[in-house]
Amino acid sequence: MERPAHEELKMNVAAARAEIDFTAARKAMIDSQLRVSGVNEEPVLAAMASVPREEHVPEAARDFAYIDRAVALGDGRFLAAPLFYGRLLGEAQMARDDRVLVVDAGSGYLTALARTLADTVESVDPAEAVAKSRKRGDFSVLLIDGAVEQVPASLAARLADGARVVTGLVSRGVTRFAYGRKAGGEVALLPLAEMGIPILAEFAVPKGWSF
Repeated sequence: MERPAHEELKMNVAAARAEIDFTAARKAMIDSQLRVSGVNEEPVLAAMASVPREEHVPEAARDFAYIDRAVALGDGRFLAAPLFYGRLLGEAQMARDDRVLVVDAGSGYLTALARTLADTVESVDPAEAVAKSRKRGDFSVLLIDGAVEQVPASLAARLADGARVVTGLVSRGVTRFAYGRKAGGEVALLPLAEMGIPILAEFAVPKGWSF
């Protein structure tokens, strides 16, 4: 049974209004969350203006996709606040010829952002990222969508020497935005600023025996 013309028109208007609202929300995110916090790199702002956050959260959370805090995805996963991604992309300074490895926390958002800035982007989930593996690689950038206690050797092995690493770092329950490089087969991270970042439990340092 076909819908009456007036109902079809109402649905089209509602859909257009929702799209306009999300477009306005992306602009507000850039103006009131990113720029005022020092994220001003035009390629980064263009990337975040072009990728709809609302398409990377559950349907029930779409109206909250642009708030300045993490959005629950379910199963203990979160989409981090916009500022985390803005700072992450800004520090990474990606070029089209970078080979980028993304540890994606489940939303696909960071992977989508990276693909607007680099031609070669591969995505792995946290479990795959920390699994013991003999894989070797030449990725020049590693982006981790969450806060970690460590970057395991098996993941570091997939990076080229000198690769840039941008992530969250957690220590004693405090999360910080961090940047690092791979050198001598290991990744050294420098905490840059305290920031609320969802924690990736898979990257916890194994607890040793104590007596």
